Amino acid sequence: MNSMPSLIEVVSSPESAPDFASLLKGFSARELLAECQVLEAWRQAQDDRYARVRACAMLAGVLRFGLQDEASLAHGEAVAVDAWQARLNRDFQGACQGLWKQVADHGPGRMLLAELAATYHSWQYAELAEQVRNSVRQSTGNRWLFRCGSLAEYPLRLHRTLLTPDATTGARPILHEQTPVRLDITHSGWSDIFFLAMERPDLARVINCSVDLAVGEAGKAPPQQAHSPICCYLRVINEPVLRLTSCDLQESRDYAELSDVFDFAADHLGLLKAAVVASGIVPPACDGTGQSLGHLLSVLVGPGLGLEVVSEVHGIPKGSRLAVSTNLLGGLIALLMRATGQTVQLSGSLTDDERRVVASRAILGEWLGGSGGGWQDSGGLWPGIKAIEGAAATASDPEWQQSAGCLLPAHRPITLSQDAQDLIENSLVVFHGGMSGNVGPILEQVTSQHLLAW
Repeated sequence: MNSMPSLIEVVSSPESAPDFASLLKGFSARELLAECQVLEAWRQAQDDRYARVRACAMLAGVLRFGLQDEASLAHGEAVAVDAWQARLNRDFQGACQGLWKQVADHGPGRMLLAELAATYHSWQYAELAEQVRNSVRQSTGNRWLFRCGSLAEYPLRLHRTLLTPDATTGARPILHEQTPVRLDITHSGWSDIFFLAMERPDLARVINCSVDLAVGEAGKAPPQQAHSPICCYLRVINEPVLRLTSCDLQESRDYAELSDVFDFAADHLGLLKAAVVASGIVPPACDGTGQSLGHLLSVLVGPGLGLEVVSEVHGIPKGSRLAVSTNLLGGLIALLMRATGQTVQLSGSLTDDERRVVASRAILGEWLGGSGGGWQDSGGLWPGIKAIEGAAATASDPEWQQSAGCLLPAHRPITLSQDAQDLIENSLVVFHGGMSGNVGPILEQVTSQHLLAW
């Protein structure tokens, strides 16, 4: 008799589950396939979103890694075009129904099981994207982003100060935003990643600090003054286009069509585009409406005028683990919100409520751009050292009865004596060892168009 727990038992009680490799060895190929079919039926009956996510993850892993090397399996029947197209169209229910029918009719070939694994892999992130969408959409300050589908309802106007040319030079002001990066002093085994923290907020605990850097080079004397390494700029230009520029990527593009702004994968400026959308400059609800970007800019800035948005990161290599992309995204969103009167001040510190709006929109931007990330990554928006803790959802939260925890955590400042703070600052050295962490996209099959089709 098989002593291994069933896949349903493992998904239902992940704390007591055996490691994945041992689990796979505990079943024959025939038993694993039968377990997958039982788990799929169980998944369909679940109201708990995170139970469905865990089931999708388990099914993707077993079908991809547990059965593909099974010697008794042939390549088998080719994937039906309808099922393949259904997955590409994000109709995961239709794709799974078609694929499981093929398995029943023709047997479990490698190609069918690989396609099923790919479908479940994408489906788990689609479930999480739906949760992000619900939370961001229902949060105070964000609702209009998803309702403003017509430019007749477009509420934003550029701050008057940014439109007024200098009396001497004729140049318009440049709005500037600087943002620190964050260092995690402790984290709780990746349970700080927001969709895990939303299921188990009691386990999500992080202590991190916002830091400016004095970036030097080997063999040279270090600079004496630390600066915020993330810089963002905005100015009005005399062309009716949206110009996005990344200094570190050495790329700049002019966009004259709304569809180009929503095509996040078309070039290397997807993060800047995500900031433009998540900040409300081009609201998510405008996607697919066929409206004119030129018309939007004429309402926002003025006839014949446009905007240039520039990002610059100083001296930090890719994959540094300093949450550069998330804090850059947060800095860009804060810059664009300031420029359009969505914050109390055009410059200076954000209020705590404003920081929370920026953080929620940064998470939305992460999903739009496809880079994922955890809610601790935007800790750079809050100054100093802080404890970031998962927050249990209450009746006043948009996550109530959707998940155990909230999309956004609680930020609790940690106050140190001046001596302790000086000791940390004077003894802390951050260096790049020549290796970058794997911080690539976790949503490689989730396109922006599908995430925005809410």
